[in-house]
Amino acid sequence: MSDFSLPNASVETLLTHAGRDPDSQFGFVNTPVYRGSTVLFKTLDDIEAQAQKYLYGRAGNPTTDGVETVVTALEGAYRTKLVPSGLAAITVAMLACVKAGDDILISDSAYEPGRKFADGFLAQMGVSARYYDPRTGADLAALMLPNTRAVLAESPGSLTFEVQDIPAIAQVAHAHNARLIVDNSWASPLYHKPLQLGADIVVHAGTKMFVGHSDAFAGTISTTESAWADVERVRSLLGFFTSGDDAYLVSRGLKTLSLRMAAHQQRALDIARWLEAQSEVAEVLHPALPSHPDHVIWKRDFTGSGSLFGFVLKPAPRASVAAFVDHMQIFSMGYSWGGYESLCLPVVIKKNRTAVPWTKAGNLFRVHIGFEGIEDLKADLAAGLERYAKAR
Repeated sequence: MSDFSLPNASVETLLTHAGRDPDSQFGFVNTPVYRGSTVLFKTLDDIEAQAQKYLYGRAGNPTTDGVETVVTALEGAYRTKLVPSGLAAITVAMLACVKAGDDILISDSAYEPGRKFADGFLAQMGVSARYYDPRTGADLAALMLPNTRAVLAESPGSLTFEVQDIPAIAQVAHAHNARLIVDNSWASPLYHKPLQLGADIVVHAGTKMFVGHSDAFAGTISTTESAWADVERVRSLLGFFTSGDDAYLVSRGLKTLSLRMAAHQQRALDIARWLEAQSEVAEVLHPALPSHPDHVIWKRDFTGSGSLFGFVLKPAPRASVAAFVDHMQIFSMGYSWGGYESLCLPVVIKKNRTAVPWTKAGNLFRVHIGFEGIEDLKADLAAGLERYAKAR
């Protein structure tokens, strides 16, 4: 895959042109879907040398390479690997940093499947996983142990939306010979660049913003040069590989990432500000709002915001929650986000927190704002809020 190189090219130009090479694909503008396991060698010398670009399908092909090239450029990384899901990206990243007897610190706001992996699989292999207040910055030093080898951050958390002080956490991690892993799925590398702030490894649930159409799973792992060998070693040993079909869907989504992120940002902020004015809403959890407790850090480290945020409705029984979500006409309930469709999910967070208990009164909801008419979305929410109040 040829690298696109144009000095001072905009991100829109990079997304349009990087990761593809029409000259090597008979002029076709998109890299085709490469499906294959066996790669052929012409001579005994060739197979013994192991020098040709592709040796076996599990290691990659031109379709997966194209995605990795684009994400590497966006993140400012040394290398990137495409894996089957966001969870796969998190697990490979953690396993690349720890071994039996080591310790890992994980943000209390981290993605729940990642927590389950740490509490289950890592515990079984003799790695201790501890959780820290996501609003801890330099004070994380007090939690570091001699065997702490990694810190996992998610900024903002995808359920409670705390913004983490990545530069301060990176400084602490490196001072204690640990690596910093950052989940950057919410903002994408268009609006947040953790590697520039000191992270060693950045992971994405590419299923979300990169794919953008709710029709494929993908994860990416981007690293510094010093972290790459360990990540690729673990990925290779585990056999994680993304098919050419899914890689093609990621590539297709990346072409419009800048346009989609800009639209998601504007529309989500519009809805968030509208919700702040509604009488049943106790709090809106959106880092780009001045009312958010971490707004100053967000403004310092981010250049934009994503489609996902939360809000807390005033206390009411379960019947009110059901009345709110069960009769939505546009918003649907679903666990993912990042697609063209709007989602609204009730969240019970208490069982997922161990370092900092969730104490906010009321009912928490997470919303992803898609591309439906903005006034239609407000009308759907307004009707839901009216049902919520009446069912109290």
